[in-house]
Amino acid sequence: MTVAIELGQVIGGSAATLDLEELLATRLLVQGNSGSGKSHLLRRLLEQSAPWVQQAIIDPEGDFVTLADKFGHLVIDAEIHSEQALQLAGERARSHRISAILNLEGLDAENQLRRAAAFLGGLFEVGREHWYPMLVVVDEAQLFAPAIAGEVSDDARKLSLGAMTNLMCRGRKRGLAGIIATQRLAKLAKNVAAEASNFLMGRTFLDIDMARAADLLGMERRQAESFRDLERGQFMALGPALSRRPLGLRIGPTATSPRNIMPRLTPLPEAPPEDAAAVILAAPPPEALRPIRRPPPPAPDLLDQLMKARPALEPVAPELPLPPTPEELAERRAKIERILAALLVDPEAGFRPIGVLFQDFLVRCRIEGLGSTTPDLNNFKRMLTRARAGISAEMAEDEAWRDVLARATLLPEDMQGIFMMIAGAARAGTPCPSDAAIARAYGTRSAGRARRVVSFIEEQGLIVCQTDGLGRRIITLVELAWATAPGDPNADETQAA
Repeated sequence: MTVAIELGQVIGGSAATLDLEELLATRLLVQGNSGSGKSHLLRRLLEQSAPWVQQAIIDPEGDFVTLADKFGHLVIDAEIHSEQALQLAGERARSHRISAILNLEGLDAENQLRRAAAFLGGLFEVGREHWYPMLVVVDEAQLFAPAIAGEVSDDARKLSLGAMTNLMCRGRKRGLAGIIATQRLAKLAKNVAAEASNFLMGRTFLDIDMARAADLLGMERRQAESFRDLERGQFMALGPALSRRPLGLRIGPTATSPRNIMPRLTPLPEAPPEDAAAVILAAPPPEALRPIRRPPPPAPDLLDQLMKARPALEPVAPELPLPPTPEELAERRAKIERILAALLVDPEAGFRPIGVLFQDFLVRCRIEGLGSTTPDLNNFKRMLTRARAGISAEMAEDEAWRDVLARATLLPEDMQGIFMMIAGAARAGTPCPSDAAIARAYGTRSAGRARRVVSFIEEQGLIVCQTDGLGRRIITLVELAWATAPGDPNADETQAA
């Protein structure tokens, strides 16, 4: 059954429709300067498709929360939840097929990126049995997948960019159809924008953005000027879910409205200057008075005070626990290493959701008496990635391995373990891991997916793959010049070991 979503009218009269099933199999990119009608377009699409498909909306300004009143979306205020809670919320929303709006309003840029990445990670990490079709709309996508580093920390940017890359590059197989909207294509990471197959381009003024929009729509450069002439709510459409040729359309009305209505011109009050001065310059009420900042008093002579109080001092038991000794730290590390090894002994461990593994890990930690020193979810993921790659905590502290770990952070989080596995084989000079071994470490049974992961890492310039005369694979780490021994890519895990 084909489901046609009516977006509005084609410039010329007929209805402009979007094939929802085709959209779920592809992805959509919306671009337009502020005031072009981008958010209105997203609202129209969400309203028309709400009865047919589950939705998740990453909403940096709280514009879409009004959808909840009419369509029953769950509004999640990211400001009051931790990253771990939001990841779990994403998993549960996906599992129970609940449409949700992640409201990021009130957070600074750093925390918006971190919390959005956690929620998107939850949507992405659910088990295969919950891979239901889902539209994932990200407004102001250039904030979450920036082309260049900005004012936020590098760690937050990588987390968010990795989550957006997973959504657009690998989400389709998991039922996630990414819809991203941006004010400026030039500010959006190219590897995220390049995955879109459908495009809706609105009013744009900068030459660089008009040129990119024209390229994406297959238009000649001289036609790029036409994007300046589009009215608010007019878009040029192209893609398998929209039109096989560039098509102009006007977005129709919506049933809901954003909370922040555009301000309209209203007459200024006609107040005499003396009345205005009486209102503006009136003395503030007592409770509104701000404290006057005074310079701090000079620091007291602490040594003199201690000498005077010396007779009255009595030994007091320390209230805080003593820091662990090196021996205690080594014992704790050894316990965690044993627990991780025990988790990975299970043949199905590589295919279980990260949340299930983490719960099993917590239970084993309590049994071992680790108590409050148990690692959190993010640390567990990093340790599990190293364990799957066969890298112990002691190896990770080696200077050469720190360089490897730093290079691994350039990849999406779920691919870092594969890079470290290859690096481990290269440094030891052992045979290159087979496709089956790589697939298991990646959490899949698909050898084809394993090969695509290796190809992706090679495209990032981190490794070089070669084949010898017997068809065996050799992988060399760029710059480090470590190379694996030849290995049969088609061998099973037992033979590869």
